[in-house]
Amino acid sequence: MNITPTTTTPATVRGNGRIALITGASRGIGAASAALFGQRGYRVAVHHEHNAIEAHHVADAINDHGGDALVVQADLTRAEDVAEMTDAITHHWGPVEVLIHDGRRPYERTSFAALSIDRLEHAVAQELRAAFLVTKAVIPAMIAGDYGRLVYLSVAHSRLPQDKRIVEGTAKAALDQFVRYLAQELAPHGIPANLVAPGNVAGVDAGREAWTDDELWVLGTANTPARLVLPGDVARTVEFFASDDCVITTGHYAPVNAGLAVR
Repeated sequence: MNITPTTTTPATVRGNGRIALITGASRGIGAASAALFGQRGYRVAVHHEHNAIEAHHVADAINDHGGDALVVQADLTRAEDVAEMTDAITHHWGPVEVLIHDGRRPYERTSFAALSIDRLEHAVAQELRAAFLVTKAVIPAMIAGDYGRLVYLSVAHSRLPQDKRIVEGTAKAALDQFVRYLAQELAPHGIPANLVAPGNVAGVDAGREAWTDDELWVLGTANTPARLVLPGDVARTVEFFASDDCVITTGHYAPVNAGLAVR
C-alpha cells in the first residue's frame, strides 16, 4: 500500500506564535519546557519567584536562537502578584493562551509519624492556592478568545506512594483532582486541562533530595525497565498537551516515568 504522508507543520513554527506562560521556568522541567516551546514557535513567558538570574538565562537562550521570550516574576500564592504578572504578559503580547503550571515546591521527605497537621495543611493549601490563582487569572481570556490549553505538573507518587513522600504526594493528589474538575467544566469551551506526572527526574530530584545524578540514575534504572527520566522527556509530553494536536484529550493523567508504572 502506498501511503502519502500528510503535510505537517514544521517544528520551528508548531506553536504558531501562541502565548505560553510557563511557571517555575527558571530551572528543571520548567526550563526545559520553556526552551522547547521557544524552539517550536511559542512566545514564552518565563516565570520565576526568586531566581531572576536563572530565568534570564533561560529567556536569553530562547531569544538568542530566534525565539521570543519574556521574564516575569510572581509569588503565585499572592493574588496581587499573579494579576500583575498576567497584566504584564497581556500588555507585552496579548492574553495567555497556554498555561504550563509547574508548581513543584521543595517538599521535604518525612514519615507520617514525624508529620504535623499544620505542615500537611500548609502544603496542600499552597499547592492548590498557586494553581487556583494562576488558572483563575488566565481562564477568562481563554474563554473569550475561544482557545486555551492548561497543563499541570503532578508527580508519580500522587498515585503510587513512595517512602516518606506523604506531603508532596498528598498535595499533588489534591492538584490532580482540581484539574479533573477544571477539565469537566471547561470541556464545553474547548479548553483541555491535563496533568503530566514525572517520576524521578535527573537534575530535578537531585536538587530537592540531595542525591547526585549518578545515584538517581542507579535508582531509576533499578526501578524502571528503561532509564531515568530527563527534563526534556517531560517537556515533550507537556508540549503535546499544549499543542493544537491535543483537541479532545482532557482530564488525562500522563505518567512520564520510564515504565515505573508497569514494573
